[in-house]
Amino acid sequence: MIKKEFLPGWALMLAVGIVAMLLSKLVVIGGKNPIEAALLAVLFGILLRNIGFVPSVCHPGIKAFDNILILGIVLIGASLDFKTIGSQGIKMLAIILTTMFVSFFVIYFLGKAFRLPTSLAVLLSVGTTICGGTAIAVTAPLIKAKEEETSYAIGTIALWGVIAILLYPKMAQLLGVTDVNFGVFAGTAIHSTPQVVGAGFIFSDIAGKTATAVKLVRNCFMVPIAFLIAVWYTKTILINKKGEGTHVNVAKAFPWFLFGYFLMAGLNTQGYFSEAGVEALSTAGKFLILLGLAGIGLNTVFTSFQKVGLKPLIVGLIGSIVVAGCSIVMIILLF
Repeated sequence: MIKKEFLPGWALMLAVGIVAMLLSKLVVIGGKNPIEAALLAVLFGILLRNIGFVPSVCHPGIKAFDNILILGIVLIGASLDFKTIGSQGIKMLAIILTTMFVSFFVIYFLGKAFRLPTSLAVLLSVGTTICGGTAIAVTAPLIKAKEEETSYAIGTIALWGVIAILLYPKMAQLLGVTDVNFGVFAGTAIHSTPQVVGAGFIFSDIAGKTATAVKLVRNCFMVPIAFLIAVWYTKTILINKKGEGTHVNVAKAFPWFLFGYFLMAGLNTQGYFSEAGVEALSTAGKFLILLGLAGIGLNTVFTSFQKVGLKPLIVGLIGSIVVAGCSIVMIILLF
């Protein structure tokens, strides 16, 4: 049952989300929109909160942003077909999984070396290795990340992703990289789906189609990995914080909404949704996630970034280079 006190905050999130979505369509590179609405929603939310535009009546609703976010995650499950995971071949899966595995742990330990909070290090890792802002949005509530950590992670990942879309295609063209190889590289080395697609089609039509297919397979691992991270975080980090021998309720921390996600994916795999139905559910899910990200921005107090400084940006840059390097090595070895 929806609480009435949530409605003003949710209405504000809706307004921010719509504005972000419309403005993101104004920037076109290679026929695509590389500036994510997710990033704009977070930035607009932060701006409104920190210029004092968010009235107190909206606070209960924006604090309950995760209710909308979780529903969005369940709905995007309809876009997953389990058959897709195995359709790209062993070599492709090897490149995707190796790149994700190596990059995740390198970025995580880099974050720890730079003395970042554990939750921020995890968010930078998943955002870089899986699916940009969407992966961060899915993972953040599972590890109880602070709103400012989520906002900073999304901003960092988006910044280096935009730089990648501008640099990688031109560099690859100068080096004489083939269409298919660049498509595989873009699909594994660039963070978010819009940026991957944009970079791929800037290079060539074949590269764009290849990059999209690879990224689709990569996206399939988003929620399973988020679940594993949630279990690991609950059993290790939370126990360490509360002290040895302290009981932590793993069942309570378990992201039960993932059952809804996998149920939707299972129904789609079995053909219960039409193509139009999948598109509608996926679009609705992504829109709700966008609103949730607007809520994250609206909950973020800008002064909290002062405690973190430039370290996440440096980790994000190094992480992007690590992901790209790992992808190149695997492509050379297997193609």
